[in-house]
Amino acid sequence: MTLDLATLDYGTDRPGRALVVLHGLFGSARNWATLARTLAEERPVICADLRNHGGSPWAAAMDYPAMAADVAALIERRGLDRPDVLGHSMGGKTAMRLALDRPEALSRLIVLDIAPVAYDDRHSDYVRAMRAVPLETLSRRAEADPYLADTVPEAPLRAFLLQNLVSENGRLAWWINLDAISDAMADLTGWPEPPQGASFEGPALFLKGETSGYVTAEGEAEIRRLFPQAAFDAVPGAGHWAHAEKPKEFLARVQRFLAG
Repeated sequence: MTLDLATLDYGTDRPGRALVVLHGLFGSARNWATLARTLAEERPVICADLRNHGGSPWAAAMDYPAMAADVAALIERRGLDRPDVLGHSMGGKTAMRLALDRPEALSRLIVLDIAPVAYDDRHSDYVRAMRAVPLETLSRRAEADPYLADTVPEAPLRAFLLQNLVSENGRLAWWINLDAISDAMADLTGWPEPPQGASFEGPALFLKGETSGYVTAEGEAEIRRLFPQAAFDAVPGAGHWAHAEKPKEFLARVQRFLAG
């Protein structure tokens, strides 16, 4: 069963083909607000919260076919005419699966720093650390930071994770479904083989962060197999979160591709 995804919309009064943006694991539509406003100067931009994230419903199932079906339902429900789709990391895998399962649903594909291959589990430790935060003893988000420091020594990454901590009725609560994410980690780090013969023949841009190791030669080979029109580019000086680390450079590449 598909879920009715929450969205943040920008430039919906603009003409032109819409751009649907899909965030990565532990992210939300809110993370893309600044970039979306810039992109919305040219077109409508719809940033979706994927299932178990942000304002979207929670569900036990959390694999890429299910998440891609949610996005396909969003496109249909909103009456979008073959929008372009941009996804980062988990959102990139969701976008790829949508393009392979429903190629008629979109026009162009942009995938940021992920490939259609399985990855080692880099995130379960984060989930365990987040679940261990004693929320009942805290009153402010900043008070949770020290509880993550041993597992997540990078302050910017802690700040990113803690954006999912919100106040509800005077109490702190996680805005993401940590239980479902933990249970589905093998699906999220993996990549289910698409139906035999599946491919997306439309234009596709695969961006990576120059210093990121997420897209390897093996990953590029799989991209070329499934996305015959794939073009490749790198955001200089950026890692896995290239859109946050080098937003101007990232936007320049995205806008050039969308204008082509």
